[in-house]
Amino acid sequence: MSAKPNDNRILSAEPRVDERELENTVRPQRMAEFLGQRQVKERIRICVTAAAQRNEAMDHTLLYGPPGLGKTTLAQVIAREVGVEMRHTSGPVLERPGDLAALLTNLKAREVLFIDEVHRLNPVVQELLYPAMEDFRLDIVIGEGPAAHTMRLKLKPFTLVGATTRAGLLSSPLRDRFGIQERLELYSAEELQRIVLRAAGIIGIPCDPEGAAEIAGRARGTPRVANRLLRRARDYAQVRADGRVSGASAAAAMELYNVHANGLDRMDRRLLGVLIERFHGGPAGVEALAAGIGEDRGTIEDVYEPFLVRAGFVLRTPRGRVAGPAAYSALGLEKPGKQGDNPQLEGFDA
Repeated sequence: MSAKPNDNRILSAEPRVDERELENTVRPQRMAEFLGQRQVKERIRICVTAAAQRNEAMDHTLLYGPPGLGKTTLAQVIAREVGVEMRHTSGPVLERPGDLAALLTNLKAREVLFIDEVHRLNPVVQELLYPAMEDFRLDIVIGEGPAAHTMRLKLKPFTLVGATTRAGLLSSPLRDRFGIQERLELYSAEELQRIVLRAAGIIGIPCDPEGAAEIAGRARGTPRVANRLLRRARDYAQVRADGRVSGASAAAAMELYNVHANGLDRMDRRLLGVLIERFHGGPAGVEALAAGIGEDRGTIEDVYEPFLVRAGFVLRTPRGRVAGPAAYSALGLEKPGKQGDNPQLEGFDA
């Protein structure tokens, strides 16, 4: 199992410690405040309402997709809509069965237990989780050897909300116990513009719609990135403009931080350059690309590819990754009529 990638780029969707306060400040509290993910919200709203009308715990829910799209926020919104508390933990923290047992036995009826990075749960802990999710019971083995026996505890009905960026790493038995499975998709530029304007209003940043649009277009479909870029645009406007995030000041700030209008940064352009120059546009394997830019495979798949594939810069094929027409356009190149060396890319290093 690959470790969680550590990416400190300004366009990284991974959370940062210094951004927790901001994220908590602008985090939506209710479903009506949660912008984007329209179909996912509608399906979850129906499930929440139906469970409330029956006075039952909502079905266990799996939220998956690229980082920074609001999986944790949506879990908190679900708990508030149900009218219960949410207990928050993560897969790596639950090292022993006793850690999970302590959480489960303290849950109140219909409460939400949120497990981030649920794909990283210890297999032994998962075994304990199966009957808890399916029958709301906990089977604890007491003693060792011939004297060992099982004690069964009845749990109060609860809702497990699991979040992961790597749904493919979940074991089939665990995945099958989630009655609701929703993938969060990258946001459109229009949705991100609304998110930027909402965040600016909450934290008191003067921001024009044009400035929000400049930020949204570069945020790679990710609210967390949009909020980070908003902070940098605010700083730039405060020091080098009139304090208002306008279209011009936001564009100048993004240029200063090497964030291109197409949402690419230096590392993205380097990856595309390697794919086109070294592998003649592809197909190329992920391991080969990772070696070419000095990153690991997990970082390529989790950090770079979600946006690059969605935006058409990279195409996934059975034989490997291929540079899409958008990649050549982004680098100011013409796509060759046939595979071969492109003299325009000699010595390319964006």
